[in-house]
Amino acid sequence: MSMEQAELLLQKYFGYSSFRSGQKKIIESILSGHHTMGIMPTGGGKSICYQIPALMFPGITLVISPLISLMKDQVDRLRQHNISATYINSSLSSAEISRRLKKLKEGAYKLLYIAPERLESLAFQEIFATLPVYLVTIDEAHCISQWGHDFRPSYRSMAKQLLSLPRRPLIAALTATATPDVKEDISRLLQIDPSRIYSTRLERPNLSFQVIHEENRLDYIKQYLREHPRQNGIIYCATRKDTDHVYEALVQSGFSAAKYHAGLTDEEREKAQEQFSYDRVQTIVATNAFGMGIDKSNVRFVIHYQLPRNLECYYQEAGRAGRDGEKSECILLYSPQDVPMQRYLIRHSDLSPERKTLEFSKLQKLVNYCHTQRCFQEEIVRYFGADTMQPCGTCGNCRKKMGDLVNYTIEAQKIFSCIKRLNEQYGLTIIAKVLRGSKNKRLKEWKLDRISTYGTMREYTEKEIQRLCQLLASDGYLSLIYEGRPYPLVRLTPKAIAVLKGKEPVYLHKETEKWLKTKTPETKTNRLLDELVSLRKQLSETEKLPPYMIFPDSTLKEMCRRLPVTEEEMQAISGVGEMKFQKYGAHFLQIIQEYVQKHGEKPAREKTTGKPSSHFITYQMFLQGKSIPEIAKERNLTRGTIEDHLLRAGLEGLELDWDAFIPKEYEALIMEKVEELGAQKLRPIKEALPEAVDYMAIKAVIAKRERLQALKK
Repeated sequence: MSMEQAELLLQKYFGYSSFRSGQKKIIESILSGHHTMGIMPTGGGKSICYQIPALMFPGITLVISPLISLMKDQVDRLRQHNISATYINSSLSSAEISRRLKKLKEGAYKLLYIAPERLESLAFQEIFATLPVYLVTIDEAHCISQWGHDFRPSYRSMAKQLLSLPRRPLIAALTATATPDVKEDISRLLQIDPSRIYSTRLERPNLSFQVIHEENRLDYIKQYLREHPRQNGIIYCATRKDTDHVYEALVQSGFSAAKYHAGLTDEEREKAQEQFSYDRVQTIVATNAFGMGIDKSNVRFVIHYQLPRNLECYYQEAGRAGRDGEKSECILLYSPQDVPMQRYLIRHSDLSPERKTLEFSKLQKLVNYCHTQRCFQEEIVRYFGADTMQPCGTCGNCRKKMGDLVNYTIEAQKIFSCIKRLNEQYGLTIIAKVLRGSKNKRLKEWKLDRISTYGTMREYTEKEIQRLCQLLASDGYLSLIYEGRPYPLVRLTPKAIAVLKGKEPVYLHKETEKWLKTKTPETKTNRLLDELVSLRKQLSETEKLPPYMIFPDSTLKEMCRRLPVTEEEMQAISGVGEMKFQKYGAHFLQIIQEYVQKHGEKPAREKTTGKPSSHFITYQMFLQGKSIPEIAKERNLTRGTIEDHLLRAGLEGLELDWDAFIPKEYEALIMEKVEELGAQKLRPIKEALPEAVDYMAIKAVIAKRERLQALKK
């Protein structure tokens, strides 16, 4: 099984010409027979990593999935691509489960989605005993680890069960987020060699992160929605009560919204999810119960109304924005009151004391994130143990100007001195009270009003002093240590000692009344895009599918940019491909053809960068005597891409020996079949020719004919 074969399937079923770098490594590892772990950010294309091998393996691929909605969404999408798949879960009747199991045994499905608990049933033990299960994919694999943010005992027991099977299948573990501890835990439990763990870069360049402090949160959200009237987004709330409150406030203000939380009935949740997925409402207000099973690609913003549990939860939830690669915003609305609430939830949870200490520590790291002055995305990448990235240049902190830096050395020295005189045995609240000169009864009882730093920061409020301490902690001057307590003790780091000794200054961003807010510039309405979006919506209602499953926004925008007017040009659009074209392509092609005819527009030219185009680089290498396989290897591109580069160069009038790619004895026959079957689809032509004729020969004959016809004109 080769990657070349995998790329042909990718093009045929999914409409993409090549794999992303992370996908390619994971698929190569699976196809070569190794247990494999893949860590890719939300929207990175994890599903492709097991769906393509599933098409290539002769048996069944079992997919362990945590949510019913996630299973249904994945199966619906696969069916759209003409891939046989099904799911079995508690939403089905016993009769329907039996029917699907029977069809599974008859070979009707390539992929089966189930929950981990089902592996314990006799019916599924029989599947492993009697059917060729070649690959088991564990989606949301972080649920296996006791150190993960969403640990599920059923996942952990499932992992042990898989390893005890007499005929053990290949295992692929996939997740969007994993700290070093979680990664090591999953690897050990599933016996995955560390060399077979593949992590793509965690940063999402199309996402802009920011933290908004001290805002009237509801007013902020309403204003944001007014400024982004055509964009879909998610607003996450910490509790059901807050979800109801925000939803009702938005609806009363005339906004199009739905709500989703565990307190609603199954029917109410399903309706809300459908309204959002089908673009019938602009915004969905939800608890963290919503999202894991949603594959909606055109979410333009995710706003957290309150602090989530930790950075893992935050990055996974925020990462549901911009899955199509388009620019999107992730905004966290921070209030100090959120921290005690999260501490309360941890303290009164059923977690072990060890786990509670870990959760308190994770919460503090999230609070540090909310106060950091460094690049927000860089902080997230660092948290997950990945290589440090360059500042993203688009987050709230990166957009602040260096001119806004203010010297806070004296304030920092006062804070550090106070902590030292308190023997590093108190938390932020007491430190702030001492520096403010509070008349608090406990301070007098503990004689803390007698230390030299008492009252040295009377010009600040206690709240402002705590804010300064948080900023200093996020910049590495202070450590917040829990040691089993619900509130952390504040300790000095060597960095702070250098400041106390006068060796280093401290600069912080100037605090302003309102944190920088950005308004996404509205682009001029594209008439063609509106027509394509409208058609997609009609098809989605007819097919009973979310619009993004027909074509994502990015594909529609590429259609508007390239204006394809032939079937071949349309299939070359990323995200179309042969299967999607057969289902929907003709409808979209007709609208584009009418638009081009009416307006006389031509495809927009790419902006000139001063660099040679990719196909020209390939052409130059070919002229230097390098073979197509050599160029493909050197440029890390597929053979098919290199071939298309050369044909494009020839069609543009560059010198190219077409006959070098066409077996002389077959040229007339190829041309005959092209004339007979048409040049739109290559596969029927290939099947009508001898095996010795490859796709490059067919494409070269077609290109040669087009070039000769162009010269005659």
